[in-house]
Amino acid sequence: MQKSKRWVSTIAAALTAATLLPLLSARANPELVFDVNSGDILYQQEAAKPWYPASLTKLMTVYVALKLVKDGKFSFDSPFIVTRRAAVMQPAKMGFAPGTVLTLGNALKFLMVKSANDVAVTVAEGMGGSVEGFAALMNHYAAKLGMAESHFVTPNGLPDPRHVASARDLALLATALYREFPEEAGLFSIGELQFGNKYIHTFNGLLGRYPGADGMKTGFTCAAGFNIVAGATRQGRHLIAIVLGQQNVKERNATAADLLEAAFDGKDKGSGHIQDLPVLADAPPDMHQFACGPHRHSSEAGDETEAAATPATASDSEAASGRALPATSATAAAPQEQETIGAQLAHMPKPEFTPVPVYIGQAPGKELAVTPVVANAIDITPFPPRHARRVARNHHMRVVHHGAVKAKKAVQKHKVNTKTTSKRPQGKKAKSRS
Repeated sequence: MQKSKRWVSTIAAALTAATLLPLLSARANPELVFDVNSGDILYQQEAAKPWYPASLTKLMTVYVALKLVKDGKFSFDSPFIVTRRAAVMQPAKMGFAPGTVLTLGNALKFLMVKSANDVAVTVAEGMGGSVEGFAALMNHYAAKLGMAESHFVTPNGLPDPRHVASARDLALLATALYREFPEEAGLFSIGELQFGNKYIHTFNGLLGRYPGADGMKTGFTCAAGFNIVAGATRQGRHLIAIVLGQQNVKERNATAADLLEAAFDGKDKGSGHIQDLPVLADAPPDMHQFACGPHRHSSEAGDETEAAATPATASDSEAASGRALPATSATAAAPQEQETIGAQLAHMPKPEFTPVPVYIGQAPGKELAVTPVVANAIDITPFPPRHARRVARNHHMRVVHHGAVKAKKAVQKHKVNTKTTSKRPQGKKAKSRS
C-alpha cells in the first residue's frame, strides 16, 4: 500500500512538472542589461513590468541609510537596538535577541551578505522611528529617483501584495547607489563575513565565478521567484544585469551571467535609456506555482539557504538563458565546449573570499557613539531563552502526564474495588472459601 502511494505521488509530481514546463518556457520574465555610466539599455525584456522585488528591496534600504548618513543625520557608528518586532522576522535572519545593539556600518554588511530581515527592521526602526516611518522615507526617495512603478511597505521585502518594483526602477536605484555613493561601492561586493567563529557566505553566485563580477544583491520569495541585480566591470565598462522571477538559483545566476556576457561581447547594442522605458500599472504576477510548487522545496519567506543548496541539472542551466544549443551527438561528446558561461557557473567550486569582520555592539575597544533610544522598554526585553521555554513546556507536559496517569490509576483502583465488593459471595459458601 505504501509503495502504491509513493508511485502515485511520484507520478503526480511528474505530471505537475510536465504541465508547468511549457508555461515556464513561454513565460517572459523581466530582464534588463544596461551601462551604469551612460544609462544606455543594451537589452531589455518586460523591464517596466511591476514585480515583487523580495530582498532586492534592501538596496533601497541601503540607499536611504547612505542618504541619511551623507546628510549628517547618522554615522556608520550610530547604534541601533534590536526590538521584538525585528527579532520575530522570518529568515533569512541573524537571529539576534531583542536588546542586541548593532552599529549602522555592521548592519549594512549583514543586509548585503546575509540579507538579514531582522537587521533590516532594526535599521528601519532606528533611522525612521518605525518600519512605517522608514517606508515613507523609502517611497519619498524612490519618487525623487523616478522609480514610478515602485511602492515600498517594508525594509526587507517580505511578502506583501502592496510592495512592488520593476527592473526599470531597480536599474535607476542601482545607478544612483554607484553614482551618489562611489566610496561605498565595496559594500555590494563583499563575498564573505566573519562573525565570531562563523563565516557567512554571499548568496550572489556570480561573485568569485563570473569574470569582473563586482556585486549587488539577490532576492527570493515564493511570490517573486528568484531575483538578482548583478554587476560586472571589464575594461572600464560597468554593466548591470537585472533578472526577475526565475524558478531557481541556478537559472537566475546563469541568466544574469549570459546577459552580461552577450553585452560585453557586443552582441547587444544600445536601445535607448532607462528613463525612456514606459511606466506600466499592471499587477505583478504571483510566482508560487513556479518557484514553490509541489516539485520545489523552497521556503515561503526570503531565505535562499535551502534553495541555493538544490543541485543543478543540465536542463536547469540550459533553460536559464534560452541560449543553449540543441542536443546533438557533437554536444553530447563535448558538453563543456558547448556550454554558455552561465551554465558553467553551476560546475564551478565555491569561491574563496577574504572575510570581512563584523560584530555586535561598538568596535572592540570603543564606546558607543550615542545611546540607542527606543520608545518602549518592553520592545527590547529579551524573550525567555529557548531552552528555558522548552524546559518549562516539558515540565508542564510531565506534570499533566503524571497527573493524568495518577488519576487513571485511581479510577482503575476504584473500579476494581467496586467490582470486588459487588461480587463478594455471602453465607455458607463464603465461609467455605475463606
